[in-house]
Amino acid sequence: MAGVQPNSEPPASHHHRAHDREIESLQEFDRVIASGSLAGHRVQSVDLTDRTFALLSTDTTESVFLGCPMEPDAAAKVRAGGALVFPPIPDLPFDPYRGSLYGADELFEGLVDAGYDATPDARTYHWYEETKSDGDIFASMLRSIHDDAVSDALDEHLAGAQVVGIMGGHALERGSAAYAGAARLGRRLTRDGLTVATGGGPGAMEAANLGAYAAPFEDDMLDSALELLSKAPRFTPSITDWARAAFDVRRSRPAGGASVGIPTWFYGHEPPNAFASHIAKYFVNALREDGLLARCNAGVVFLPGAAGTVQEIFDNATPNYYESRGGPTPMVLVNREHWTEKLPTWPLLQALAADRPMAARIALVDSVDEAPEALARLKAEVPS
Repeated sequence: MAGVQPNSEPPASHHHRAHDREIESLQEFDRVIASGSLAGHRVQSVDLTDRTFALLSTDTTESVFLGCPMEPDAAAKVRAGGALVFPPIPDLPFDPYRGSLYGADELFEGLVDAGYDATPDARTYHWYEETKSDGDIFASMLRSIHDDAVSDALDEHLAGAQVVGIMGGHALERGSAAYAGAARLGRRLTRDGLTVATGGGPGAMEAANLGAYAAPFEDDMLDSALELLSKAPRFTPSITDWARAAFDVRRSRPAGGASVGIPTWFYGHEPPNAFASHIAKYFVNALREDGLLARCNAGVVFLPGAAGTVQEIFDNATPNYYESRGGPTPMVLVNREHWTEKLPTWPLLQALAADRPMAARIALVDSVDEAPEALARLKAEVPS
């Protein structure tokens, strides 16, 4: 039924209890083992080949091991003790049971020496291309497990954060004024204490993540980065050259500000950008898009874009209209000419919002530099 969307989120207390039982590193494993029991815990992708004695001598009732290498004797014992064991899958270019988000260094490993096609990101895309249409239930199950694990890690990472989304087209070129504007926006919002989240790809998405990365540094750091990146303005024809320019910026100024990128292998021709400190990469694009917007609890800024950005505007507007995720969150559209004449999305958004609480949560501004103030104003408004 239109407008009726049951709340599928577990109660907060249950959510936190479940995460308290997750073990995602060897250090966590050793800490839990010291308490004397693994009963009821979930161990994700932890190499336990050197913890055989601990496994043989510990209660594993109702525990679950997801992709944890262990000696055969240990695996047999934990199964006999009431555990459920999902073994590692050999020869996969990704870990379906991962307990953490990706980093750019992980996805682009091998870039410098062998080029982009040798990286885990490219190899995972090729695996996806080979398996997505063959109807193999095992491959589709692995994709589903992976994406659920990524969502779980993303929720853990963003717990308690004020997340603002910055949406915009992938075609925005480095070296353009619009790219620089998106980078300034990401920097400003990060300095305001918000966590910037983007679709994690090139163009406006990369620019916003770059701005967040530049936030801790003096202002001229961003100017220098923009100049360096302009030498490889597009990810075509060479993703390798495009990505190497980003890593050159990172090497020149390491330890930048944090942000989140949420890309997808569904658009495998679009690489992830290297400036997001935490990357939640999905196989299923619909899950990625809805999950990104749902987590933007501090609002979303929509930069000029094409069909994809228009879709995101109304994907965001629908729960705001029905208040299916609680009260409406701010939506700021940037560039009056673009959203009223070229792609007249704003009039429809206004018509939808009329006489509803979301009317106090939407704004149209002329330039990207006006967006932070508009976002702050909308957050302060009390919907009628």
